[in-house]
Amino acid sequence: MLLSQDEARFPMVPTLAATLAVKGHRPVVATRDCKDLLYVFCVVNLVSAALHSNTLSSPKDAKKKTGKSKSRRMQEAFAAHLRHVGQVYPKDRYPEVVLLIDNAPWHRGKPINEALADNPHLRFKRLPAYSPKLNPIERFWKKLRRRATHNRLFDTLADLKASIRNSLRYFQTVRNKVHSMLQPRPRKTK
Repeated sequence: MLLSQDEARFPMVPTLAATLAVKGHRPVVATRDCKDLLYVFCVVNLVSAALHSNTLSSPKDAKKKTGKSKSRRMQEAFAAHLRHVGQVYPKDRYPEVVLLIDNAPWHRGKPINEALADNPHLRFKRLPAYSPKLNPIERFWKKLRRRATHNRLFDTLADLKASIRNSLRYFQTVRNKVHSMLQPRPRKTK
């Protein structure tokens, strides 16, 4: 089984994008100075287009509250995500599950090694550095951001998380659309 894995960072401040409006009325999107983040770990099955995700809320004072660095929190969240993937794709049905991943620092370390030891059928295929176009899930992130966060201000991390979750649920119902997003676009020839 081949899965494309990545994580995306969703800030509380709105991502701005072009939009339609009534002529003569400029759309306004509010903003605030907020450093809270929501990280979404997601794998997409490249055959069935099924999505499986986990989130990590990261308020600006997370290090103070937990006593752990960002990298350590991300490693632990990614390890938990790997265990989730191992449960969704059990070894008896899927003898080998290959995850396409980038070279983020939290994709290595003791928590990751322990999660892989718990799920020996999971294997990584690391993509070259600075090559997001090779990872099919990057095209999905673009659509998810557009649907869940563009031109929207969230009052709380819970509101942002609800929007992301609702959009992920929507994409679970339109797997043919997700599958078409994952396909590489043909290059234009002159």
